Amino acid sequence: MTQQKIDIDGLRVNVARFGKGPPLLLLHGWPEFWLVWRPVMLRLGDSFELIAPDLRGCGDTGKPTPGPDASATAERHALDMFGVMDALGFKEFGVIGGDLGAYVMQAMSHHAPQRLKGALYLCTPYPGLGQRYGQPGHLIEVWYQYFQQLPWAAQLVGSSRESCRVYFRHFLDHWSGDNPAVFADLLEAYVDNFMKPGNIQGGFDWYLSSAPNRRLWLEGKLPTKPRIGVPSRFLWGRRDPLISPEWSDRLGEYWTEPSISFVDAGHYVHAEAPDLVAEAARSFFGQLAL
Repeated sequence: MTQQKIDIDGLRVNVARFGKGPPLLLLHGWPEFWLVWRPVMLRLGDSFELIAPDLRGCGDTGKPTPGPDASATAERHALDMFGVMDALGFKEFGVIGGDLGAYVMQAMSHHAPQRLKGALYLCTPYPGLGQRYGQPGHLIEVWYQYFQQLPWAAQLVGSSRESCRVYFRHFLDHWSGDNPAVFADLLEAYVDNFMKPGNIQGGFDWYLSSAPNRRLWLEGKLPTKPRIGVPSRFLWGRRDPLISPEWSDRLGEYWTEPSISFVDAGHYVHAEAPDLVAEAARSFFGQLAL
């Protein structure tokens, strides 16, 4: 498994690569970086070339400006990722992602659908969540999205290694269905990652950038885009506390032919069930002759 730096429009993107075969782009969520994909990469390296970037502001990619930055929209991330694949010489490719990565996949699908051979989504936020995402009983799960927009939030979380560990351990454990074993061996690597200068704010920038659109969808005012025609497969954790599996009911309003399976996992399907994700990827992308 190798890592390299790719310069994209003033941003130096860190990219991990492994395997041989047709290209698959792997897009992490928050609070993640490329390392979350390592188990899936090891399982698919005999069939695909896996490309796992650190998204803008995350991991070893860093951020182009100091302090809070509200320009890290899904569309900006999408352009970054097309730039990465251009630099690597891939015109067409498949893509897998969840959480923030799923937002980026949707933006990529609207921007240049002809470049995506297929998309495998894991626990996907999408506009069809609507007002349910902000209902009173769910606010206990999404409080962080508002906290992280505060200009001093990153400073507070990063004020010590222990405060950083406590904060991110909550999301890693709770979103894994309250199973601390999932990220136990990686917890210190995550703390190391977020204690790097700018990395906490880099992740928080996504919540600054996405806040206007998220408010519009909660208010039912988000402009409707054409349905996504890229072949799309969804794996949804039955125990995801952040995005309820029942809220997948409106996928057909946003994708032309989505297929979905519900799996025994929480929010981090790729970390909790890498064998299942690898099997789904082989089947789905194999049918598409990627």
